[in-house]
Amino acid sequence: VRARMMSGSGDVSASDRWLPPHSPTGLMVQTVEMHTGGEPLRIIPRLEAVEAVGRALSLLPLRREVAATQDHVRRALMHEPRGHAGMYGAVVVQGEAATDGAHLAVLFLHCAGYSTMCGHAVLALGRFALDYGLVATPSCPETAVRLHCPCGPITAFVPWDGHRSGNPVRFRSVPAFAVATDLAFDVPGHGKVVVDIGYGGAFYAFLSAKQLGLDVCSSKTKDLVSAASAVTEAVKKQFKLHHPESEDLAFLYGTILTDGKDAFSEEPTTNICVFADEQVDRSPTGSGVTAHIALQYHKGLIQLNQARTFRSSITGSFFTGKAVQATKFGEYNAVIVEVSGEAFYTGTATFTVEEDDPLKYGFFFK
Repeated sequence: VRARMMSGSGDVSASDRWLPPHSPTGLMVQTVEMHTGGEPLRIIPRLEAVEAVGRALSLLPLRREVAATQDHVRRALMHEPRGHAGMYGAVVVQGEAATDGAHLAVLFLHCAGYSTMCGHAVLALGRFALDYGLVATPSCPETAVRLHCPCGPITAFVPWDGHRSGNPVRFRSVPAFAVATDLAFDVPGHGKVVVDIGYGGAFYAFLSAKQLGLDVCSSKTKDLVSAASAVTEAVKKQFKLHHPESEDLAFLYGTILTDGKDAFSEEPTTNICVFADEQVDRSPTGSGVTAHIALQYHKGLIQLNQARTFRSSITGSFFTGKAVQATKFGEYNAVIVEVSGEAFYTGTATFTVEEDDPLKYGFFFK
């Protein structure tokens, strides 16, 4: 992209240059910037290093390969100074991983590694796929966008007016299920707490913040983060997860603290999701809503097609979720969950790396 130096008046200056400067052998990545419910998404439409290996690998092996050989790209884009402790990213993947009728495949990036599912990203990527021509013939008033995620196939449904995408976007999940309910765990500093574990493309632990002596709506965020992280570590040490299809998916992604209002209600329920390495989701968390709905359905607290509204304690943004179909997934009774939310563009960017920069691949500050 040819960029020009602009004066304060908006006139092109005499020095017409390529911007930004970068090393000939250094990384240069163009991105599309979005957010869903306040949670950022840095979309990388094309990454040559991933394309090279993506032609021959399906998505889960590709996720392992990228983590092993291209992690400097994730660190450069997610960590400071280009990113921050709450940054999230998505690499659009072509090749073998995007076959079988999908419009795109995607790898999810965060400050500590690579997720298997991300609902807020799927909602944003649905819009991106239409506006950037990844769907050849969008249909009005809504277009189905098929995505391959590491956890499996996801379909997003995106408003389309013939010219551009709109909101709200919704997606239908992979089979979601309750792993275990009312499990007691010893959490250092908090004693014994009772936790539910659910799967919505990623595994989460759920409990009321009240069990930890906190209020999800009024306690300090740092206290909620610390307590949720302690729960995550305790569950990891005391409970072994299993996924019916792949052990690559069998890890606890994070803990979601709730206001305890799990029974069906027209009123919103508020939560905060702390995932990966104490990273805080600014949105209500799409895959977390999926897992939460699966748990509520399993417990008989909601029925099929009863929509619940979930509110982020960080931004006040909302997602809605409902179980739309009962199914089986391995040994689990599962449901397909539909999640809806709003995603917005915030800009585009070109990021560069200069080889002599001692912090070229970023640093992580919590």
